[in-house]
Amino acid sequence: MSFFAVLIALLLEQARPLAYDNPVHAALRSWARTVRRNLDAGQVSHGWVAWPLAVGVPALIAGLVYWGLWTFSSVLAFVWMVGVLYVTLGFRQFSHHFSEIRQALEAGDDATARGKLAEWLRVDASSLPRSELLRQVIEHSVLAAHRHVFGVLVCFVIFWVLGLGPSGAVFYRMAEYLSRNWRQRPDGTPSVALQQASAQAWQWVDLLPARVTALGFAVVGNFEEAVANWRSDAERYAPGSDGVVLAATAGAINVRLAPQPPTASELPSEDSDGSSRPEPQLAHLGSVVGLVWRSVVLWMLLLALLTLARLLG
Repeated sequence: MSFFAVLIALLLEQARPLAYDNPVHAALRSWARTVRRNLDAGQVSHGWVAWPLAVGVPALIAGLVYWGLWTFSSVLAFVWMVGVLYVTLGFRQFSHHFSEIRQALEAGDDATARGKLAEWLRVDASSLPRSELLRQVIEHSVLAAHRHVFGVLVCFVIFWVLGLGPSGAVFYRMAEYLSRNWRQRPDGTPSVALQQASAQAWQWVDLLPARVTALGFAVVGNFEEAVANWRSDAERYAPGSDGVVLAATAGAINVRLAPQPPTASELPSEDSDGSSRPEPQLAHLGSVVGLVWRSVVLWMLLLALLTLARLLG
C-alpha cells in the first residue's frame, strides 16, 4: 500500500501542486502559532511541552483518522494516506525556484537568477559571483529535496511499518517547519527556550533521515567519494545533519561546495576540504537533478519491495 500511496501522491503533486496558502498548511501554521502564543512562557520546561504538542497533535490526528477509516474501509484509509502524503511530500513545493534560477542562468541572465535566489531564500544575493550563486542553488536545492521528499519518506516508512499510517510524514514536516518558524523575531518572540527546544528536537528527528538521504545519494552517485566526504568533513559543511547531506552531495557529483575552514587543531588531508573538486558550473545543476531523480527511483524500488514483502508475509 505504501508504494502506491507515495506514487499517486507524487503524481498528483506534479500534476496539481499545492499553493503556498492552501488551507491545510494554513491550518497547521495557525496551530503552531496558537501553541507558541499560549505556552511560550520563556522557561525550558515550557519549550519541551510546546514542541511535542505542536508536532504530536497533528501527527496523532493523521494516525487516528487513518485507523478510524481502516475499520470501515481499507480503500478510505488508502485515500486518506494519499491525501496526507500529497500535502506533506513533493518537489513542487520548492522546485519552481530551482527551475526559474536554472532557466535564467542558462539564458545568461545572472541578475535575474540572483533576484530569484534572493526571493527564494529571503537574502541579499545581488553581489554574489556566478560560482557562489551556483553553489548556493545546489546547496539549498539539495537540502530542500531532503526536507520535502526524502526525509518525509523515511519517517513515513518508519511510522507505517510500526502501524501508525501516514503520521510519520506529518511528524517530520511539522518538526522541520518549527525548526524554521520558531526562531528569533524582531519582536523578541519566540523565547530562547522555545528556540532551543525546536532546534534540538529537529536535530534528533532529522538524525536518521539525513543519513538515509546521504546514503541514497552515495548509492546513485560516486559512492566512494560521497561516503569518504561524509565521514571526514560533514561537520564542516553545515551544522548538524545538513552537513551530512551536503558532504555526500559534494562527493556524489564531484563538485566543490563550501566547507567551513579547518580549526587550528585540524590537520586536513590534501583533499579533505574539497579543493581538488571543480567549482560549481552550470552543468552541475543538471547533475543535481539527475542525482535527486535517481534517488527517487531507488526509493520507489525499495518501497515496492517492502510493500511486496508485507503483502506476501
